[in-house]
Amino acid sequence: MLMPVSTQRGRFIVALVGALLISVVAGCATLDRNAHADSLAGPAGLKRELINTDSFVLTAFSRISRTGAPLDLYIEGDGLAWISRNEPSQDPTPSEALGLALAATDPAPNVVYLARPCQFAPMVMNPRCGVPYWTGKRFAPEVVASMNEAVSQFAARVPGQRVNLVGYSGGGALAVLIAARRADVASIRTVAGNLDDEFVNRLHDVSSMPQSENAIDFASRVAAIPQIHFSGADDTVVPPSVAQRFVNAAGVRCARALTVPDLAHNSDWSVRWPGLQAIVPTCSPTPPGQ
Repeated sequence: MLMPVSTQRGRFIVALVGALLISVVAGCATLDRNAHADSLAGPAGLKRELINTDSFVLTAFSRISRTGAPLDLYIEGDGLAWISRNEPSQDPTPSEALGLALAATDPAPNVVYLARPCQFAPMVMNPRCGVPYWTGKRFAPEVVASMNEAVSQFAARVPGQRVNLVGYSGGGALAVLIAARRADVASIRTVAGNLDDEFVNRLHDVSSMPQSENAIDFASRVAAIPQIHFSGADDTVVPPSVAQRFVNAAGVRCARALTVPDLAHNSDWSVRWPGLQAIVPTCSPTPPGQ
């Protein structure tokens, strides 16, 4: 039996409106994450830009106002890597951008925030982007190389100045992996940093990441850099024992682990960050004869 044309048209319009609503909702989900980032960055004078590297186009927010001063560079965490324990996200852009929230509180004249590959970035400009780069390959050598290339581009804007690296969660691992490749790093600070992914993955009974580098394996290469690794006392995702394991591997002359009361992994660390940032990483004097 044939359906009247008017009925067909009505059903078509309903279906079209439904499809458009789904598209709008999906678009808003992405827009909201970008809008949230802009709302954090704007008041701090951090301007969004795209950074071309060999492997990825990375998104950054930066404020360079005095070329004769050091550079504070923040690295984001893993973002929305997983929807559930077994289902990866299709877009790792963070909902809260906790690394950006830290950067936004930093009063230094030169502050840069680097998102991770495929976060906040137009996928059409990143044909390499895919689930592996925010799951098993999130610390892969090509990821580290891309992030390090971006650091070099920003370091070139403050010629001869030192770089202070700050990493949140998985960004803490990248801060270490990048520092191990550079000679201009003045300090490392990590916040809830995943500094031993093999240990953390065993702790949560999830798959290992053989295609990724593990920060703790590079501890000896950053042992002479002043560093502080902050952990939340209530963090069950990356517990304080992870930071202590890294300090044990790096040695206590320049590395220090500090546990912050009443904070969990996804707490608003930015509220406490001004006070924590004021704790300056230092190296103790080398004992005589060494």
